Amino acid sequence: MTTDEAGLRKGIRYQPDETPPVPLAFGLGLQLVVLCVAGIVLTPAIVIRAAGGSEAFLSWAVFAAILVSGTTTLIQAVRFGRFGAGYVLLMGTSGAFIAVCVAAIAQGGPAMLATLVVISSLFQFIFSTWLSLFRRILTPAVAGTVIMLVAVTVMPIIFNMLKAVPDGVPASAAPVSALVTMLVIVVIALKATGTLRLWAPVIGVVVGSVVAAFFGLYDVDRVAEASWIGLPDGAWPGFDLEFGPVFWGLLPAFVFVTLVGAIETVGDAVAIQRIAWRRPRAVDFRAVQGAVAADGVGNLLSGLAGTVPNTTYSTSVSVAELTGVGARRVGVAVGLLFLAMAFFPKVLAVILAIPGPVASAYLTVLLSMLFVVGMRVVFQDGIDYRKGLVCGVSFWIGVGFQNGVIFPEYFAEFAGGLLQNGMTAGGLVAILMTLFVELTGSRRSRIQIAFDVSSLPQISEFLRAFASRMGWDAAMADRLDAVGEEGLLTLLQDKSEAERGQRRLLLIAYEEDGGAHLEFIAATGEENLQDRMALLGAQTSGELVEIEQEVSLRLLRHLASSVRHQQYYDTDIVTVRVDRPSA
Repeated sequence: MTTDEAGLRKGIRYQPDETPPVPLAFGLGLQLVVLCVAGIVLTPAIVIRAAGGSEAFLSWAVFAAILVSGTTTLIQAVRFGRFGAGYVLLMGTSGAFIAVCVAAIAQGGPAMLATLVVISSLFQFIFSTWLSLFRRILTPAVAGTVIMLVAVTVMPIIFNMLKAVPDGVPASAAPVSALVTMLVIVVIALKATGTLRLWAPVIGVVVGSVVAAFFGLYDVDRVAEASWIGLPDGAWPGFDLEFGPVFWGLLPAFVFVTLVGAIETVGDAVAIQRIAWRRPRAVDFRAVQGAVAADGVGNLLSGLAGTVPNTTYSTSVSVAELTGVGARRVGVAVGLLFLAMAFFPKVLAVILAIPGPVASAYLTVLLSMLFVVGMRVVFQDGIDYRKGLVCGVSFWIGVGFQNGVIFPEYFAEFAGGLLQNGMTAGGLVAILMTLFVELTGSRRSRIQIAFDVSSLPQISEFLRAFASRMGWDAAMADRLDAVGEEGLLTLLQDKSEAERGQRRLLLIAYEEDGGAHLEFIAATGEENLQDRMALLGAQTSGELVEIEQEVSLRLLRHLASSVRHQQYYDTDIVTVRVDRPSA
């Protein structure tokens, strides 16, 4: 996506707040449905078959997963209060839950799965509400490492599916169908461009299924017996409310994977904002909070319905970038199409009949890409030796625990086998290492004052005392004083006396890499500071900023080496990096 001289992105046909024609919206919605429905259906199929669940429960779980995906996709697009991002974010079953869901069904049955999903979903609402508090712990290094470990944890289950063939089938059936599936997906993905590249997984699964059918691997009878319209054969599994050892042994893993899913949703919610608007704008973390809250609703509904939890699908971001259409109407179309599809068993049976070797090859490619996505998340803000150490150590510890080679005699039964899951073990190590860095870093100085211009003398005294403790000269103290003044004045713009009186300002200062970091934490405003600063470089008639605002913003941009504005519900966090003046 290119940009013109004014900084506008070329090729954006419809922004989120614009309304494309209904045929176009449903056409793009249908493409997204076709691209993603296989993953939504195959994930519960993989979980239930690997755990030895019944076909009746599988039928119900797939039906429920489609309904939940449609409902939560609608919530993401329409945005009900604090639930939903207000963007096209497709929702579907989460591959990150495969390992823990298999364990829940195998050890406690479908009712145990439902109970664990409902309880763990509550933590996602907590995470959404207090997202600003987790910003220093759930860093890109932690999130990326966990995403990479998702692939490490799930791949053994996927590889076991290569051997999932019925008796009497030729020995070459599984390897040939799996190889053809993978070759088709990889060749198209490597060589094709544009729309065809997005269809690579679908084409590969279709071709692989056709080859498998020649060997008798494709379950044609299942498709033939399924009715065109109807409800699933299975029934709601209910809940297991005994809260025994199985529940307590698996709950930490479910909670952790739920938070991993929330981290993934945060990434998708940030990405869709970056590509959906003609004029680049700062990330609205209120939309990110809404996306995570909608993800929590999806997990809660999944648990109540007795199926596998869901998460956002990054495919919607790719399609929006490719087509230039980020309108919410497309998300509404996807949600409605999913809801309709749930009541067509014939369509779902076509997907459920896909042989294990074909599904395994398809998921191998997707999980391989997921591993690379994790690497990119780690590197997105640059990497230093600290981030590299956190990522490297925690990743390989996770691999070691996943393969049961790190002192199994001590850790195999620890906390109900919690550390047997590589993603959980590695993620915990990454979080603990990040916490250690935070707790042993430079001491943070802080002051809480009135959110009013009358606090300027207190801010000046606080920042000059901070500079003195750091041993910095008068020039640096003057610069910090000026940044503190302009930062407060900028945040106070357009705030009424009532708004100022309702909030307090928390100012935090600390040293890092030879410079100063200042955090202004106050009430949320309607405009983003970064967006307002961007206007200074590309103003046109009709886009003028009031002269007092312009002066404050220009001074802040001149004095600071970087300014980051994160807007959450009820909270504004402006982080300013101030380098020491050169001699």
